[in-house]
Amino acid sequence: MQTASSFFVVAAVVYLGLCAWLYATQRSQIYFPTREVRHPTAQAMRIESQGETIKVWSVSRPGSSALIYFGGNAEDVAGNIDGFSAVFPERSLYLVNYRGYGGSSGRPSEAALFHDALAVYDQVRSRHSDIAVMGRSLGSGVAVYLASQRPVDRLVLVTAYDSLVNVARKHFRWLPVGLLLTERYDSASRVREIRASVLVVIAEDDEIIPRACTEALAKTFPPEQVRVEVVRATTHNTLDLSPAYLRSVRAFLM
Repeated sequence: MQTASSFFVVAAVVYLGLCAWLYATQRSQIYFPTREVRHPTAQAMRIESQGETIKVWSVSRPGSSALIYFGGNAEDVAGNIDGFSAVFPERSLYLVNYRGYGGSSGRPSEAALFHDALAVYDQVRSRHSDIAVMGRSLGSGVAVYLASQRPVDRLVLVTAYDSLVNVARKHFRWLPVGLLLTERYDSASRVREIRASVLVVIAEDDEIIPRACTEALAKTFPPEQVRVEVVRATTHNTLDLSPAYLRSVRAFLM
């Protein structure tokens, strides 16, 4: 009896320790800042936000159309400059380095990224009247928030999720993540505030963002507002290798 009691005590201590570990380290498991790089053709804009400086890669084009891009949690957004420039020649491009990423100052958090997205949008809006917003993975949550707060003409959500809590539930089934996560990125709750036409792009074999979470987000939009594209034979990190990926985005933004 004593042995069984001791076992349960140890198990409880270990379980509570894991809960404490997840709570304390959640930001380090969500955000993976990238180093600063150079690019031969893009310009680096610097936008002030809450005392921090946000570096945004910019490719200017004539006309009123622009695309703002928010990347994944470990993505160097500069890697998209050449591809986006070729596929979206009619739009000026603005690729955002989150706080702590790619030359931006500060530390990333949900509240900080949301605030910075508004600051970037307001700067871009002063130059362009037709703004599309695109977010991938982590960035889909930022893009959804922005589209719920500012007028956006087109919204592209790539390997998106309904909430980060639901994604975490798939990976940590045995922990009460709903109680532990403070970085929630609850995109589904913001859908009703979005007026833009929406494209949801799914990697068929996404091993990071469960497809059920992406489909749940898509289903929260009215059917006439959203288009869903499944890119066959791709995973979360190989989506870029498929020509169908950006081809579908281009068709939507035309």
